[in-house]
Formats: sequence, C-alpha cells, structure tokens
Amino acid sequence: MELVFGILSSAIYYYSWALIIYILLSWFPNARESSIGQFLARICEPYLEPFRKIIPPLGMIDISPIVAILVLRFATGGLQQLFYWIS
Repeated sequence: MELVFGILSSAIYYYSWALIIYILLSWFPNARESSIGQFLARICEPYLEPFRKIIPPLGMIDISPIVAILVLRFATGGLQQLFYWIS
C-alpha cells in the first residue's frame, strides 16, 4: 500500500511542476508553440479547462491555475490522510 501512495504522491508532485512550467511558458513569446509547450498543453489543458470555466480571469490575470494547483495540494493531503486511516 505504501508503494501505491508513493507512486500517486509522486505523480501529483510532478504534475504540479508540469502545470507551473506550463504557466511560466506563457510569459515567453512562442514558447507554447514549441514541442515541449505543445506536450505540456496536451497534458495540462484538460485539467485546467474546468477551472477556467468556473473562475473568470481578473483583467489580464488568470488565477484558475493557482486554484488548480491548490486542489492538487489538497488531494495530496487527502491521500496522506486516507493512507493514515488504512494503515
């Protein structure tokens, strides 16, 4: 069971970093059109889309990725608590 927790926790951790890198790519011109940017778009946009539908941008700032990362952090905490209850 500890192996499953470790794999899920690591996956959430790396996905959070993928989201952060994808967000930072928006600061550089044409970075999202690169092969890395397109790969990150394919894995990050399906997760970010529901948050963008719920949370409107504040002027030119889109805060939905921040909320999406917080949800991932809460999921990690919930996963830890679930593992604690099981073991």
